[in-house]
This record gives sequence, structure tokens and C-alpha cells, in this order.
Amino acid sequence: MPLQRPFQAALTVGAALAASAGLLVGAPAAAQAATAATAPTTAPAVPIATASPTGTPTAVTTGTPLPAHVFAPYYEAYTPGSLSGQAGQSGNKYLSMAFVQAATKGSCSVYWDGDTSTPIAASSFGSDIAGLQASGGNVIPSFGGYAADNGGTEIADSCTDVNQIAAAYESVITTYNVSRIDLDTEDNSLTNTAGIDRRNKAVKLVEDWAAANGRNVQFSYTLPTTTGGLADSGLSVLKNAVGNNARIDVVNIMTFDYYDGATHQMATDAEHAAGGLYNQLAQLYPGKSAAQLWDSIGITLMPGVDDYGAAETTTVADARNVQAWATSKGVNTLAFWALQRDNGSCAVGTAGSDTCSGIAQNTWDFSHALEPFTSSGGSTGNDFALSDSPASGSVQAGSSTTATVSTSVTSGSAQSIALSVSGAPAGVTAAISPNSVTAGGTATLSLSVDSGAAPGSYPLSITGTAASGSHSSTYTLTVTSSGGGGGALVNGGFETGSLSPWTCQGGGAVVNSPVHSGSHALRLTPTASQTGECDQTLALQPNHAYTLTGWVQGNYAYIGVSGGASGSNWASGSGWTKLAVPFTTDASGVVTVYVHGWYSQGDVYGDDFAIS
Repeated sequence: MPLQRPFQAALTVGAALAASAGLLVGAPAAAQAATAATAPTTAPAVPIATASPTGTPTAVTTGTPLPAHVFAPYYEAYTPGSLSGQAGQSGNKYLSMAFVQAATKGSCSVYWDGDTSTPIAASSFGSDIAGLQASGGNVIPSFGGYAADNGGTEIADSCTDVNQIAAAYESVITTYNVSRIDLDTEDNSLTNTAGIDRRNKAVKLVEDWAAANGRNVQFSYTLPTTTGGLADSGLSVLKNAVGNNARIDVVNIMTFDYYDGATHQMATDAEHAAGGLYNQLAQLYPGKSAAQLWDSIGITLMPGVDDYGAAETTTVADARNVQAWATSKGVNTLAFWALQRDNGSCAVGTAGSDTCSGIAQNTWDFSHALEPFTSSGGSTGNDFALSDSPASGSVQAGSSTTATVSTSVTSGSAQSIALSVSGAPAGVTAAISPNSVTAGGTATLSLSVDSGAAPGSYPLSITGTAASGSHSSTYTLTVTSSGGGGGALVNGGFETGSLSPWTCQGGGAVVNSPVHSGSHALRLTPTASQTGECDQTLALQPNHAYTLTGWVQGNYAYIGVSGGASGSNWASGSGWTKLAVPFTTDASGVVTVYVHGWYSQGDVYGDDFAIS
């Protein structure tokens, strides 16, 4: 069987920025590319699966949570050999299994490595996985990989039905009784915006299903990285997850195949990449503590010489250094690509082999260097997850609606959770009943909208607080006019002194200077990875012509509408310029008004927005 090789895909930030990517399939059409692992939470709190006489895992209500800190190297499921056998020989109790994908582009059915002879069934790896679980370990099935991303057989790229994508994830979870799904997303899957959106919507559906059924289910994204953190494409995947209220438990970066022409100290660069990711996650999840942010990070190494060559060589000493550093930071997951490479059986200097590291080493040296990480976390403690279903709703002024707030145990034991809701605008009453539940329980979010409430879109924050800490989710309330039309833009001059009901990327703020009129204006701060965009969603008359106007100042200042209509305009200048965008709504009448700058082009200011 031909071998798999690492592969580098260049990513861009602004003009051009080289980044690391995953491993290219080297041959079996079904075999995939490299990527990483993941895993958080706690020590087993429920019975683990055991093997039946037929090799089929016995039924268990919920998968055993992974340890709070876990080392789970990738296992090439397409190569000969026994998963549990090699796990036992190497000392690895936890493995990331690569990969799950569709057999053909356009299909919604998944198989191991896209091979129809290895379906998602107990007959495929069932006894191996059950045996590993019986010994106290587990596997993390990984969807995607470079070959699937490149060939269009990654399930969310291939299948256009979000419900069927979610069903594929759920099938793997229930068939093998696992508690973590990894989403290896690289190459074309990083730029397929429709696939990205479907994938994250499916994640949200599975998380709601898991919460409703008392299951412990986590999701990790495995993404390419630069030595300074994620490139724009990877960051956009996470931003879309946030927009879809999909909880991503671990962001796992592939710290190899940088392909930037530099000579690397791989341990140092892995640590720098993780530090850069920490800063990016802090912007994306401002409510998380430092400990929670580090606990959202995974690092995947590649033993020995990666696909680029000798300039990117990871030694056993590098692995030990990363393990010690990750332990000190409280990183969630360590992994490497792949278990079958953890030996020195090929010539020194061999790059990108699937079966050896290309350096002088003893068999399983990298495994032994990283295995202590799994036990480094000590007590795993208790933790929970929080979600709301549906995650959004449209309510006519003078009416009301409800949503279900669900909680689940993600580690340890169930604990009492105090629930609260904030962010309701004037004219909207929001309440949660009961306001305290035991993890695993549900509550009802009730929203009552007065007849005089201003039309618009308002993000409400639902927060659960327990002894272990806090988690939150967002419910987006859209208020429509009681008269069936109208729907004025709210706070267009920012004279309230706050952003609400506008929602902004990091750096968005109300300022006192410069202003076009009144005492306040909006400031947006583009960076290398974001435009600084601020948005407000409105419910307008369907099939009606409008004009959006606004005053802007700065380089490449844009205003426009999207959703139920589209249009934009822009200007550059040191003084205030008035822009106008005519548009006609569709049958829904719902549009999103936006203003933004451009990547790394400096602050942009906006004021006096209106729709006529």
C-alpha cells in the first residue's frame, strides 16, 4: 500500500502568509492526511464500554469523558495492524483515529477512510475500540483530513443536508460510545464557506441532541497554524462556530509543515503558535478566564522530519519540552501524527514517511515522552455545558416566545447551576424558570416583547454559574414591528453611549471624538485577521425599497446591507463622508446593516446611520 505524506497548504493573512497544514494522503484513495488530536474533561464518571463475546461494544448510555489533560496520538486507521495491539505496545491508552469521510463527493454516507468495506459499524474496529475502553482508554474519531478536504469528501463539504451531517456525527458517537469528535479541517475545507457553515450548524444540532439525551459529547477543530497562531482562514472557521452557537471545546493546531523557508526550533515554535492561538481565543471568547482559554488548546507535533524536510525536525527532546510547557500552561490536549511513525526504522533524514520518523530513535520514544501529560492534570473536577434551543427567534412587538435552556455534565459529577439572562433591550422582559437546575436538567427562557419595543436584532446572554465556574450561550432575539412594516434602525448616532443593539468584532467601541454630530460616534479597529465589522439586524417591510445612509471617516470605510437584501458603498478620507446604499428587501424583510474597515488599514469611524 503506498504511503501517506505530509503536505503543506499555504494560507494567507492580508497579502500572503505561509502557514502549516496537515498531511497529504500519499496513496490509498481512501487514506487521509495528517492532523491532530483533542480531548478535555475528566476521569471516568460512568461505566465504560466492554467487549461482548462477538466483539461488539455493549450498550452504554453515555461515553466515558476523556481526562482533563490527554495525550492522544493519531492512529492511521487505513494501515494494517491492530489498534488496541499497537496502543498496548506503545503504552497509549488514548488514540485519535484518522479519518472518517464520504466515499464519493456529494454523498452523505461516511466510512472509515471513505472505504465502503469499513462502514461505521461494530464490525469495523468495534472490538478494538471496546477493548481499549475496557482498559480505561478511549478513541477520538476524526472527520476530514487533507485527502477528504482536497477531494470534496469531507462530510460537510460533500453533503448539503445539515441534518444528515449531524446524523453522521451521532452515528459515530453511538456506534462506538465515544465522547469526542475531532474535525480535521484543512485545504479546501478552510475556504468552503458553505461547508464551514453546515459543519458548525451540525455541531450545534449534535450538542443539543447530546444535552437532551444526557450524553457527554465534545468537539474539537484540528487546524493548520503559523508560528504566531491561526491564519485568517482557520480563525474564520471558529468565528462561524461562534455565530452558529456551536461550542468548540478544543482548538487543536498542527505545529509542523510551516513551509516558510526558515529553519525552525520546533518545540519553541509550537509554544509560540499556541501562545498566538491563546491571544486569538481571548478575543473570540472574551468571557473565558485564562485557565479556560489554555484548556481550549491542543497541540499536535510530527515526530522527526516532517514533509518539508530537515529544517523542520522535531526531536524527542522537543517533545519532552513541549510536554513540560503544555503541562505548566494547562493545555488540554497533546497529540502527534502518527503512532505508526514513532520509530527509527528508516534512513536518517527521510522526510514525511507514514511509517517512521526519519531520525535516530527507539520505537515508542515519542509516545513515552508525551504519555505523562495525560496524568499531569491531577483531579479533573466537575464541569458542565450550556445550550439553548432554538438559539434565535423572531417576535412581533406585543407578543412573546420561549426557548429551552439545556445543561449537561461534561466532567465529574452533576452540580447545581444558577441560571440568568442579560442583554434584553428596553421593552423586552426576559426570565428563566427555574433559575437553578442540577447539571443535566433544563429550564425555560421566556421572552415578552412590549408593543412599543424597537424593531431590531438583540443578542441575549444566558449564563450558568456553578462551583466549577461559568459558561454562557447566546440567544438572538429579532423584534419585528407590530404593524407588519417599518423597522427603524436603532441607535444610529450612538448617542446612548453604548453599542447596543449593534454587535461588533473586537475593538468596536463608542467614542467621544471624532464625531459627525452629537456627542458620540462608532470606532472600529481592523486587524490583520478581521475588518472590525459592526452589525445590526432589522425587520423591515418585505419587498420594499429603502436607502441606508451613514457618515464614515478613515481608510476603506464600508457600509452596506446583507441577508434579505444586498448592497454596499465605501470611501477613504481623513474627514467625514456621507455614503448611501439603496436596496430592496426580499419576502422576509429581514436585513443586516453593517459597517467595517479593511484589514490592517487603521481605525474607521461611523456616525448618524439611518434607513429611509
